[in-house]
Amino acid sequence: MGPRKQHTAEFKAQVAVEEIRGYQTLNEVASQYGVHPVQVAQWKRQALAALPEVFASRRGRAAEEAEALQARLYQEIGQLKVELDWLKRKARWVS
Repeated sequence: MGPRKQHTAEFKAQVAVEEIRGYQTLNEVASQYGVHPVQVAQWKRQALAALPEVFASRRGRAAEEAEALQARLYQEIGQLKVELDWLKRKARWVS
């Protein structure tokens, strides 16, 4: 048994699109491109799962990124405040 074939992303997309179109059966598409029918079905499932991300608005992604950054910064501020309060208490005990 030889090494496994490494298919490009373009090839996988082409096979998935062919299967999504539905002009041929799963077995026909698989034999046309020389891959196993199970592999074609997996690529189709992956393509359909990724389609909503392709059509998602850029504003939505930017808002999510900004929200994540804000949450991270608030967490860091909270951590620094706790550390500052601890240092202030330590400084009172030393004095």
